[in-house]
Amino acid sequence: QICVHTCPDRFLTYLSARSSPQELQYYRTFCVPGSQDLQKAPLQVLKDKECPAMLIPSTPLARRCFPAIQAKNGVIMVGNETTYDDGQGQLRNVTELLEGAKKANVVLEARQLAMKIFEDYTVSWYWIIIGLVIAMGASLTFIVLLRFLAGIMVWVMIVMVILVLGYGIFHCYMEYAKLKGEAGSDVSLQDLGFQTDLRVYLHLRQTWLAFRIIRSGLEVLVLLLLIFLRKRILVAIALIREASRAIGHIMMSLLFPLGTFLLLCLCIAYWASTAVFLSTSNEAVYKVFNESTCPFAGQSCSPETFNTSNVTKLCPDAQCLFAFYGGETTYHRYLVVLQFFNLFMFFWLVNFVLALGQVTLAGAFASYYWAFKKPDDIPAFPLFSAFGRALRYHTGSLAFGSLILAVVQVIRVILEYLDHRLKAADNKVAKFLLGCLKCCFWCLEKFIKFLNRNAYIMIAIYGTNFCTSARNAFLLLMRNIIRVAVLDKVTDFLFFLGKLLVVGSVGILAFFFFTHRIKLVQDTAPSLNYYWVPILTVIVGSYLIAHGFFSVYGMCVDTLFLCFCK
Repeated sequence: QICVHTCPDRFLTYLSARSSPQELQYYRTFCVPGSQDLQKAPLQVLKDKECPAMLIPSTPLARRCFPAIQAKNGVIMVGNETTYDDGQGQLRNVTELLEGAKKANVVLEARQLAMKIFEDYTVSWYWIIIGLVIAMGASLTFIVLLRFLAGIMVWVMIVMVILVLGYGIFHCYMEYAKLKGEAGSDVSLQDLGFQTDLRVYLHLRQTWLAFRIIRSGLEVLVLLLLIFLRKRILVAIALIREASRAIGHIMMSLLFPLGTFLLLCLCIAYWASTAVFLSTSNEAVYKVFNESTCPFAGQSCSPETFNTSNVTKLCPDAQCLFAFYGGETTYHRYLVVLQFFNLFMFFWLVNFVLALGQVTLAGAFASYYWAFKKPDDIPAFPLFSAFGRALRYHTGSLAFGSLILAVVQVIRVILEYLDHRLKAADNKVAKFLLGCLKCCFWCLEKFIKFLNRNAYIMIAIYGTNFCTSARNAFLLLMRNIIRVAVLDKVTDFLFFLGKLLVVGSVGILAFFFFTHRIKLVQDTAPSLNYYWVPILTVIVGSYLIAHGFFSVYGMCVDTLFLCFCK
């Protein structure tokens, strides 16, 4: 192991380098510093590991030098050469180096894939932004229309989702039928294996068959849910219509998730920077390595003083080499504990920010519900008034509720960490107990999130502390358990359908645009290595935007429902 300024750029053996002073001077830049004894026999130099036996054209990757393997017109080359001299006067093919660099080659292919994806982002980023703006406009339009035509819009939304899924099934069938008889289209996914060029999978009939089966299953599931919940949907429509009126009076609430998003970004940035500082605070640790028996083997050493220490006298073949990054001080031993504490604070901060947003929205919508004459009795700035009340009176309650949830989340992370560490151990009892604990704490986290949400609504309405609000909310929900179960899930399902409609329509539009299937803008669409890169980005971004808008709506429905129950 040796650190160098640059990676080698040529094939060269130590024996051939000794015959040329210029080559030898270049070769010594890859030898151990201080090895300048020209009288030493080449065999002894190699035996003492002062210089490598051979140099290979290499490329830097992750601060390491890997063989510069590349393919040109189907021919494997290393450093623009197809053969190399092995130092014994024999020319060998560079393909013999592939076995030794197999794992490095996978990393290089992944790097090339990442570079192509980055290139696609550089030429399509503005179109991605336009797609996200369209998603924002579609979500806003949907909510505005819902204010006036709640019942009609819900049923239209349900029909549109069914039609979108139906079109997806039809499109998959057409692609499946089009590939019939084409060469190589009947190859199975298992026989093909993993390919870095994902477009290869779209030329297989089995891929489109799988897509069609998945979409058909979703279509059947949506139809069954509609049949069983048709009466409850009418009840949910009444709640949504009232929530539409509330949001119509407090339109600023739709932009409030942006503030929550910015605060979450600050929390993530603080956690990530702290985690990086902790993980990079390690020091280089050097250990004694030797081939013969040595009492100092495996002990820490210092490269600066190693040659003058007793180790070299007792163990002549011992070397002080870099082992790993870490440390042996008390601070370094407790780095994992510090990382867990940093993660705990991250969960606490994130939960506090989300709780602040929920209390603010609940306070604004509760002021609408309890206003005797609407809109005259509604405060001038209900959102800002609720935000001020939350910061001034309820910070401790929010922090306490967030703390409980953060503790459960950290316990879940610790259980996942233990599960990862025990994977190698063949202890079925331990794995069973860990599985049970993970399941129990997952359920506990879901329950606490549900209880906290309703407790925050009671805090916004009455101003009571967290424990009192949680108790009152729980008892109120238990007295209306059937209404809670039906209305909550029906409204969640309707909001999910709304997200599906927004994401599906924008995703289909992005697919036709980036695959040059819209004739009007066929020349405008950029040429891409992988057209799925901007399409997936638009789909994910559209979902996040729709989720932000509908989360406000969901909070409004929950607040009005609790107020109605009270």
